[in-house]
Formats: sequence, C-alpha cells, structure tokens
Amino acid sequence: MPSFDVVSEVDMHEVNNAIDQASREVGTRFDFKGIDASFSLSENSEIVAIAQVDFQIRQMLEILRAKLVKRGVDVKSLEEGEIQLSGQKATMHVKVQQGIESELARKIVKLVKESKIKVQTAIQGEKLRVNGKNRDDLQQVIALLREANLGVPLQYNNFRD
Repeated sequence: MPSFDVVSEVDMHEVNNAIDQASREVGTRFDFKGIDASFSLSENSEIVAIAQVDFQIRQMLEILRAKLVKRGVDVKSLEEGEIQLSGQKATMHVKVQQGIESELARKIVKLVKESKIKVQTAIQGEKLRVNGKNRDDLQQVIALLREANLGVPLQYNNFRD
C-alpha cells in the first residue's frame, strides 16, 4: 500500500551556519560598531539575540532571516518571542519549530478527510503517515497540503509504493 510521511523538520546544521554568518556580519557592520550585539543557539533549538536596544534586535533578525533564506531554511519555522528590555540590554528568544504540533496535526487530518480523497491519515508523534490505495491519491494530498497555508513548512518524505 503506497504511503508517505508529512513532517516539519529544520536542518539545525544550516541554522547554526546561518547564525555564524549573521554574527560575523553584525560584527563588521558600521551601525553595530562598539555595540555588544550577538546571537547564540541554545541546546533546546532556541536562538537568543542580544543587543542594547530593541530596534537593533529587529535589524539583527532581518540579517538572520536573510542568512537563513540563503542557506535554504524556511523562515516560517521561526517563532519569535517578545523583546525583553532590562537595563542596558535587550534580548529576544526565537524558537526554531521542529515537528508538527498535535493541534496542527489534527487540523491537517481534518483537512484531508474533508477533501474526500480516499486515503487514511494517522498521527505518529510529531509526523503524519498518509496511506492510500494508489499513488495519484497521495499526490492529490500533497497538492492539497501545499495549497493550504498552514503556517509551518512541511516536507513530504519516506514515499513508498
């Protein structure tokens, strides 16, 4: 029985490379001279941007987004937090989303069922498995999910005939 998996994964190695490039650019830009501005990546897939004021954080995030796009990472996978001001520092935590959350998974299952395409969809942790009798039905599901603007980047892998 043909099947495929719907996942939402981000290549953390590429994210790390983009952070390194963005840090280098922030260090060499004239408008950041003499300012303690930096990026760091924590173990729980969270990017921390630190600068002196909030507009510098926004500029740093634009640089980071450009570097991520250049490296092929979808910026929809970033979930930006609020800018926190404390004394002479402004910080922002940006979460890199990995996997499909259960609420979104249920929404995808409902969307596929409402389309009346003859496939079965099962939630398996942070991914979805779609089974169907023929390959054309599975390709219709992929087209349906690409058209639906779900707010997270989806990849379709493990396609089996």
